[in-house]
Amino acid sequence: MAQADGRSGVTTTVALDAIRDCLEGAAPGVIATCAADGTPNVSYLSQVQYVDRHHVALSFQFFNKTRANVLANPRARLMVVHPVAGTLYRLAVEYLRTESEGPLFESMRAKLASIASHTGMADVFRLLGADVYRVTGIEVVHGAAPGGAASFSRLAALRAASARVLACADLESLFAATLAALHEHFEVHHAMFLLVDAAAARLYTVASLGYPASGVGSEIPLGAGVIGVAAREGAPIRLFRLAADYSYARAIRDSAVRAGIPCAPEKEIPFAGLAESRSQLAVPIPVAGRTAGVLFVESPLDLRFGYDDEDALVAFAAQVGQAMHLLQLADEREGHAPEAAGRPPRARGKPVTVRHYAADDSIFLGDDYLIKGVAGAVFWTLVSDYANGGRIAFTNRELRLDPRVRLPDIGDNLEARLVLLQRRLVEREACVRIERTGRGRFSLRVSRPLQLVQVDQGA
Repeated sequence: MAQADGRSGVTTTVALDAIRDCLEGAAPGVIATCAADGTPNVSYLSQVQYVDRHHVALSFQFFNKTRANVLANPRARLMVVHPVAGTLYRLAVEYLRTESEGPLFESMRAKLASIASHTGMADVFRLLGADVYRVTGIEVVHGAAPGGAASFSRLAALRAASARVLACADLESLFAATLAALHEHFEVHHAMFLLVDAAAARLYTVASLGYPASGVGSEIPLGAGVIGVAAREGAPIRLFRLAADYSYARAIRDSAVRAGIPCAPEKEIPFAGLAESRSQLAVPIPVAGRTAGVLFVESPLDLRFGYDDEDALVAFAAQVGQAMHLLQLADEREGHAPEAAGRPPRARGKPVTVRHYAADDSIFLGDDYLIKGVAGAVFWTLVSDYANGGRIAFTNRELRLDPRVRLPDIGDNLEARLVLLQRRLVEREACVRIERTGRGRFSLRVSRPLQLVQVDQGA
């Protein structure tokens, strides 16, 4: 029996939240509309997307009969099918508005590109807008609602994962705990933790899970690919098939072409993504009202991440952001002056040339590229003080105020950049290492003599 849900004119036998699996795009939906004179029309839909418990969004791609009908008569009927159980549902809906930009539009555009890439219709499937409808009723037309328990409880996973990250004492352990929690509690086998460099309009990878090469230090522009769009819009983006427009390599290449930047492979750290990625989910990490980074998970399986995974990871990312914020505040408060240190141990062996390019703060150790950007400026500052006076003890606080580093005014993420630099030095088996000596304090360990070469801009 249909039951009223408290809003005038709305009855339902099934909750919209209960049929979200029908809105993944695995099977096309069907919409029935009527013209102003009552003439009916039935069309297939490229996409029906869940918005919230009372609304769905339909893809607007062509100004066709369906479009003309809903503008004249906003009431329509949708038919959707459960991709596993085959249960058929009929939704009564009412057209409200069209969105042509913003998080909902970008999410639908990404999913539509995924569908188009899989079906060979990339030139046809171009989203013009996201048509938002209010759902006024849902009923089962054929079959029974699917039962059975999920492979694991997302709520229990969220509880365990949140407790794990909130217990971390520093950013390095937070990055590791976040990826470990994704693997152990959410059954994720491939993931990345990226942070936003707002000044450079890019994201950089600080940790990864499950790849042959870590990709730590690799970058992607804001707005490029699944990860870049999620960061720019501050909204999760989920794909069940990889779309060419949202692949890593294409996203980075296209962004460079638009900006007129020549490719410089010797200064690019390759992304660590799967060669055959079939499902992707990118979730923003919020910190104090801004997007500080992105958690990215992917799988070689179709339909690996559903709405429940998205909801759980959005909540988890919020906990990660809170933990990041608290740890950064603690480091800023407790970064005491470095303890007096004697002369550093004498470095032995063949000298290593350290080249610093002022144009982008890129660093080379010999012929081996290390890092660029703010992390490169940090490294050059540290080795310069070491070479000029033998200094090995430093604090985060003084580094944050050092004009040579040129940290951005907002969201500098200095501690995260130090972790990134530390990991890159270990990965490259460099003769220079960064070692934490206390909260907000660290030291430099140099095992071979350094020859510093400054390469000025334009040289």
